[in-house]
Amino acid sequence: MQQITAKNGGLWHGLRFAFQAHMVRLLFGFLLLVHAVIHLMGFAKAFGLASLPQLAIPISRSMGLVWLGATAFLLASVFTLFVAPRWFWTMAILGGAMSQVAIFASWGDARFGTIANVIILVGAVYGSFAWGPMGLRAEYERLTHQAWVPAKEARLITEEDLSPLPKLVQSYLRFTGVVGTLRPRGFRSRMRGRIRGSANDPWMPFEAEQQNSFDPPKRYFFLTATRGGLPLDGLHAYGESGASMRIRLLSLFPIVSEQGAELTRGETVTVFNDMCIMAPGALLDASVQWTELDDRSVEATFTNGSNKVTSVLQFDTRGALVNFWSDDRPALSEGKLLPQRWSTPIRDYTAQGPYRLASRGEARYAAPTGEYAYIELEGIEVSVDPAPTKPRP
Repeated sequence: MQQITAKNGGLWHGLRFAFQAHMVRLLFGFLLLVHAVIHLMGFAKAFGLASLPQLAIPISRSMGLVWLGATAFLLASVFTLFVAPRWFWTMAILGGAMSQVAIFASWGDARFGTIANVIILVGAVYGSFAWGPMGLRAEYERLTHQAWVPAKEARLITEEDLSPLPKLVQSYLRFTGVVGTLRPRGFRSRMRGRIRGSANDPWMPFEAEQQNSFDPPKRYFFLTATRGGLPLDGLHAYGESGASMRIRLLSLFPIVSEQGAELTRGETVTVFNDMCIMAPGALLDASVQWTELDDRSVEATFTNGSNKVTSVLQFDTRGALVNFWSDDRPALSEGKLLPQRWSTPIRDYTAQGPYRLASRGEARYAAPTGEYAYIELEGIEVSVDPAPTKPRP
């Protein structure tokens, strides 16, 4: 049986990612703040509030209001950068534009402010993709908003509902505490850890959020990471029209864009894996054929539309799921999907609402050169809710 080898790596790298992202934001916010305060000098000179010999070129009162407007929008961009980042890029562009108008009018005195405005423009363009309407994050929010549609009324899970399942699966559902809870219609999760493209690639710290619904199965997974110190976004989408996987460097430049029948079949394995680990109660309504293999493992064939995939679930003596593997989820290597066994050993079950779910895990591939983990997770947070609140559109 495969074991999880990293005990604290996922947590450490997840925290490092959060720290790096926070420091970059603080430094950029400081630049905006200083630039905003400097523009008060032009306003003060225009209205005779201060004697500023370093500004030799006269500034009219109307242009002084432009200097003041630049200050206001630049300060608003600082505020939105930390409080409402989806609006940051708008405030930054407006602030930078007004600043440049003021600088052009006092070019001899203020021309070096153009350097700051170029930096602000670059940050605003990045922000429009990282948090604004043109990026993968915005698409993730739109997709998850559309995913939650009115569904049939949920009902309580009873002991009788478990009876058609293999005994190992029954024990697992009791272990996770689903009896007496409502049949789930979806879940949300957040996670942190580290990820890499292959056994030879460097690890990248990341944070991710995910939302699934089950009727019909849909899965949307959004990831932010750092690669060589640069931010990277990724979106996996699985719906009725198929699956896609896109990754962008600096939120703008595509470095991976995959879709098609083979990817959809592989992601069907991921959807079933999500049910098993994050919302075990969903197994009661899923289209699954079970086969008992031995006293600690079962085989499951999950069908969704035209996609049929097979996996093996392994349990410990407590009834807890400890590993899941499948040969139907290929690995992506150099732009190609290659057949390799995929497994997700998990451990450290903790209370998540009324449930007991795994809080640490890995995803691994059995490459010809040897098995390796490409994801290490720690601090998995799951909210299983039969009627989730819709995210902001």
